[in-house]
Formats: sequence, C-alpha cells, structure tokens
Amino acid sequence: MMIRLLLLVLAVVLSGSLSAQSKQSKKTGNKNTDAAWVKNIPADDVIKWRRHIHQNPELSFNEENTGKYVEEVLKSFPNIEVIRPAKTSVIGVLKGAKPGKTVAFRADMDALPMQEETDLPFKSKANNVMHSCGHDAHTATLLGTAATLSKMQSQLKGTVYFIFQHAEETPPGGAIDIINSGALKGVEAFFGMHVLPNFPAGHVGILPVGAASTAQDVFHLNIIGKGSHGSMPHLGIDPIVVGAAIVSALQTIVSRNVEPGEMTVVTIGKFQSGDAFNVIADRAELAASIRTTSDETRKQVEERIKEIIENITKAYGATYELEYINTYPAIRNDEALNAHARKSAVTVLGKEQVFDAPMMTASEDFAYYRKIAPVSFMTLGIGKGAANHNPKFTVDESALQNGVKTQVQIILDYLNK
Repeated sequence: MMIRLLLLVLAVVLSGSLSAQSKQSKKTGNKNTDAAWVKNIPADDVIKWRRHIHQNPELSFNEENTGKYVEEVLKSFPNIEVIRPAKTSVIGVLKGAKPGKTVAFRADMDALPMQEETDLPFKSKANNVMHSCGHDAHTATLLGTAATLSKMQSQLKGTVYFIFQHAEETPPGGAIDIINSGALKGVEAFFGMHVLPNFPAGHVGILPVGAASTAQDVFHLNIIGKGSHGSMPHLGIDPIVVGAAIVSALQTIVSRNVEPGEMTVVTIGKFQSGDAFNVIADRAELAASIRTTSDETRKQVEERIKEIIENITKAYGATYELEYINTYPAIRNDEALNAHARKSAVTVLGKEQVFDAPMMTASEDFAYYRKIAPVSFMTLGIGKGAANHNPKFTVDESALQNGVKTQVQIILDYLNK
C-alpha cells in the first residue's frame, strides 16, 4: 500500500512538473514568435519554390534553369539587386536604409546523379537526377529570408548578400568561383544552414566551434600488374593481391598513425579488377575517400597513403598510377559568430528548439568562404527519414518556416547590434 501511495504521489508531482514545463514552453513559444516581421514570411511560397526546384533538379555546374528561376524570384522582391557572379550562381544584394556592416547567408542549388525513389506528387522530372541532399530546401528557405527582409529595408543598417551557389556537390565546387569573382568583397561574416534528417523538424543545431565538418580528399589508383592464366600465377603479377595488401595496410593509418581521438576516416569505395574466374588480370582500380579535421592530420594521412602504395607495389613487383585530390577543407566555425547564431536562434525559436549539433562527418565547400571572413554553419532538423544522398530522402516542409525565422533573426541581430 505504501509503495502504491508513493507511486501515486510521484505521478502527481511529475504530472504537475510536465504541465508546468508545457505551459512554459508554450509561453516561450508565443513570446518568441511575436516579432512583427514574422507575418511577412511567405510560408506558402517557400514550399512552392522548394517543390518547383525539387521537381526540376540540375547537376553541378549545370544549374542554368535553377539559376534563372532564382533570379526571377529575387527580382520580384522589392529593394533586391541581382548579380550573377558565375554562369549558374546568383546573388541577391539588399542594402539597408543606413550604412553599416555587411553579412552573407549562403544556400546551394545543385542536385545529385540519382534516381528518385519517393512517391511525392512533385518528384523529380529528370531521369537520374534528384535533390537528395536538400539543396532545394536550402534555396527555398533563403528565398524566404530574402523576401522577408526585402520588406524591412528601412529597419536595416548595412548590407545583406543572399548567395545562391552552384556546384557544392562536385569538387572543386562553386564557392571558389564566387570567391574568385570578387563579388563578395567587403563581406564581414558568412552564415550557412544545412537540412539534416532524424533531428526534430524545425529544430536548429549549432555545430561546434572550430572543426564543424571534415575535410575531404580522394584518390584514384591504378595498379599495373602482369596478366597470366589462373593456373600459372608464377608467370604473372596479380594486381588483386597487391590491391588487397594495400587496402589492409591503409586501415592501419587510423589505428596506428593518427592520434587517438582525432576524427579520421579512410574508406575504400571502389576495387575493380578482372573479368574471368580463371584469369589473373593485369590491372586493378581502387578509389577512396579520406576525411580529416585538422590540417596536420590531413597532411600526415596523405603522406602515409602515398608511402603505403609506393612500398607495397614495389614489394610485389607491380607499378602504379595515383591521382590524389585535395578537395574541400573542414568548415571551421568562428566562436563569436557561433555564439551570435545561437543567441538569435533562441530569441526567435526558444531554447527548446535550439541544440548543440555534433560535428558533421561530411564535407562542404562552404568552408572556402573563410578565405574572406569568419563563418558559422548550422543545421536544420527535418524530421525522421532517409539520410541525405539517399534516393528516398524527403523533407518535412514544416521545418522551413523555422529556417527562415532563424536566418532573418541572425541577419537582423548582426546588422543592428
């Protein structure tokens, strides 16, 4: 009886506590969405824009129709100047009523070479091309931000650059083209946002200060052996055996060369050789993806990979051709901008919808904007679903409203503080 009584009391206490938390959450939510400008967010248009772009995807460096569409939408807003820094990229520029700082927010526009496997009524019309990374959502969200702020010119001190970038998915990436164009000269801070599934829809994740993503490098390796009949291996040099030894040795880099705790991944994603079961091939092809977070480790891993390939092929009497490509560096979030982004997100969404996001193990050419000014990159949860780069990837579109709110608040706070 005593246990039952205690359980009853505990249930009442917990119920009251949860009820109070719920009331507080609702109170906070109401307070944080009372900003007068929130009513200017074109929520239905954001979804319309996203669905149009999703249905008409284009691959990296080929975003011509997407770029034209974005340009047309931007030109429909008041007070926005449109420039084209590269063939398929677009920048909208909003100058406030008073002089001040200059800030940029970036979205990417390209899709992936993938056949969509969803039942969406607005699924991709293009064969083997799909927005499976969420760039359609990024573009639509930033258009919503531009639309909202374009009606607030009189309240702004400074200048906003809305960057709609091409070719994030394919190295060397589109960021470098835009940077080299000189169009962003004078920008003092860059912000970016990426949608991620399996985080609550509309919740904003603040990525870590410092390494917020990994650097990505790749290599393509041709091992040149000597073909022979399968029954006479002594007359050949088997490139599969050489390749297998290389693959095994490469796995020791992370376990035996890199400092423990330093995030590093070496993935052999391709190993192809031979056409017949009874023939020793004369060639093998390997390809790999390498992820690191620090410049020192990146250099160390590259040197070690080259040493392993050189010495193992020599030991087996084979030769090789190696193409080692340094692609995107790690995004390195600025401490002050991160704190600014967090404060703005909490202001407009409430603490319950802002969280510390883990470092992204993927790579992003947003990292290059740090060549001009400090950067801060964050995530936007889009609910449960397939991972990015999956043919079944979908977006909970209700999240996009919070994406726009967060972006607008970050820009307002940065320019007007």
